Amino acid sequence: MLWTLVIPVKPLARAKSRLSDAAGDGLRPSLALAFAQDTVAAALTCPAVRAVAVVTDDVLAGRELAALGAQVVTDEPHGGLNAAVAHGAAAVRAMRPESPVAALNADLPALRPAELARVLDAAGEFPRAFLPDAAAIGTTLLAAAPGRELLPAFGTESRVRHHASGAVELRLTGVDSVRQDVDTGDDLRAALALGVGARTAAVAARLLIPGQ
Repeated sequence: MLWTLVIPVKPLARAKSRLSDAAGDGLRPSLALAFAQDTVAAALTCPAVRAVAVVTDDVLAGRELAALGAQVVTDEPHGGLNAAVAHGAAAVRAMRPESPVAALNADLPALRPAELARVLDAAGEFPRAFLPDAAAIGTTLLAAAPGRELLPAFGTESRVRHHASGAVELRLTGVDSVRQDVDTGDDLRAALALGVGARTAAVAARLLIPGQ
């Protein structure tokens, strides 16, 4: 089973506001872009992934991620994260109706292709499934089998909402890189400890991160 991933990317100027303790306004957009680049690059080399569709209105992000091989879908709904994910999934299904689709966070700079493949293989056993984030509060991946809608409910406490929607929670070990999203300085330190991609490493080297 080969998956198409939908990765929503906010306008870089507004992204990662909670990283203000680690990165000032001058570097946060660069860090957000680096996260997305490393996420997309890793996803595209995953053996379980057929294609990656990035949903964004950011010109720079769209150009850079397209250069990596992602398809760029304009965020036409302009209705926030879940609307963007649903729009991206619909665009994917319009081209490949029988493709399994998974929404993946854009802030997984330590993503390992082999770990992502394990998560997607496990998700393929269910009509809908999700992977909780490292904090066990949010969600980093939501998957839907062919013919099933994603029904995204990302945001605060999305683990509870996705569970309540009928999606199966994937309880896997050894997939830390797929669970470690980055919203805060502590998250970034955890990702760096796992080992981030080259683009994130280059930008992070310019930051003064307490405890790093």
